[in-house]
Amino acid sequence: MPAGFGRLWTAQTVSSFGDGVSHAALPLLALALTRDPMALAVVTAAGTLPWLLFGVLGGALVDRWDRRRTMWVVDATRAVLLAIPAAAALLDALSIPLLAAVAFLLGLGGLFFDTAATAYLPDLLGRDPALLERANSRLRGAQTAMSGFAGPPAGSALLALGRAVPLLADAVSFLLSALLVRTLPAIPPPVPEARESLLRQARAGASYVFRDRLLLGLALRPAVGNIAFLAVETVLALFAHERLGIDTYGFGLLLTAEATGGLLGAAIASGLGRRLGTGTALTCTAAVEGLAILGLAAAPDPYVAGLALAVCGAGMGATMVLGPSLRQAIVPARLMGRVASTSRMLAMCAAPFGAFVGGWLATAYDIRTPLYAAAGLLLAMTAVTASMTSNRRVEAALRAAARPDEPDQHPALKETAQESTPDMR
Repeated sequence: MPAGFGRLWTAQTVSSFGDGVSHAALPLLALALTRDPMALAVVTAAGTLPWLLFGVLGGALVDRWDRRRTMWVVDATRAVLLAIPAAAALLDALSIPLLAAVAFLLGLGGLFFDTAATAYLPDLLGRDPALLERANSRLRGAQTAMSGFAGPPAGSALLALGRAVPLLADAVSFLLSALLVRTLPAIPPPVPEARESLLRQARAGASYVFRDRLLLGLALRPAVGNIAFLAVETVLALFAHERLGIDTYGFGLLLTAEATGGLLGAAIASGLGRRLGTGTALTCTAAVEGLAILGLAAAPDPYVAGLALAVCGAGMGATMVLGPSLRQAIVPARLMGRVASTSRMLAMCAAPFGAFVGGWLATAYDIRTPLYAAAGLLLAMTAVTASMTSNRRVEAALRAAARPDEPDQHPALKETAQESTPDMR
């Protein structure tokens, strides 16, 4: 791995720890201000709203900008932003609108940082598929450990010291991340596409995903998966309490089992891809997720439920390494930001729908019904996308990406080129 990757990994690890702190602290700060469920939902939803509103446009902007500069400027800006609610907390002036605005702006910064980091990594690693899998495995493992294990308990503990303390800790994490990213190797931004509007560039990025069966299959997996997983997550606490007899402490252990599985899945993803082929490995991990949720629905006791969630987490962890690594290896550098943001936006848009479906099924039928429905959806998605992400299709895409000097014949790019070429007749 190049030396620059160590600094990028450290920056994202520190930033993920800060994310975990704020993810625990912001809802608790909101809870200290109000008990209105709708007000609490507004603060929670505000952080995901930027992906729904600006996902594809944000990717188009990242494809125009220097990606390293985008990352460190965004993190420095987020560090300054967090000083505002920290000061408000010290002055006892916190409010729900302020917390919602901060969550929205932090989410907007996350959109630009995550998209720029996704686009920067292939250039840093020379677009080597094996290196990308190793890199994403380490990044995913660190993110899970920091934002899933270390950050939330630290956020709760720091909140006990004062309302401003976790916000200041997150600000420091962003500042450290910005300083580390600033030292990364400078990589020239992609050659700008001539005389194209931002909207046309955004449309070209979305078309690139929807007209390529492999990329569409890679995008459908997290999108459909989010519908299923949010349907489960919406009722999981109630399911654990009513069906498994798990108390609050036990529920925390149940979630820890899932996160532990996620770490294991991220660690074995690269080896799994080498043994089975990336396409077959992705199909297997998707099937494992569906079967694990089916096992969770039928679990007779908390131990089986914890095992099922750990297996599901392992499948998710491996998928979230293999899918992005493959996308980074085959998408042209000038389109990487738009393709990554389009895929992420599809997943983010699907999540609220899954939460609604889960709540409705539990209300209309039974608390287990959302789990059975989620398992069926995941297994159906596995069958539908298996041919879209087959080993044969993956290998063909990797061979094409290894010939960068050949003209790109992707239909989305040909259409864009035709539209941007003046008619001289």
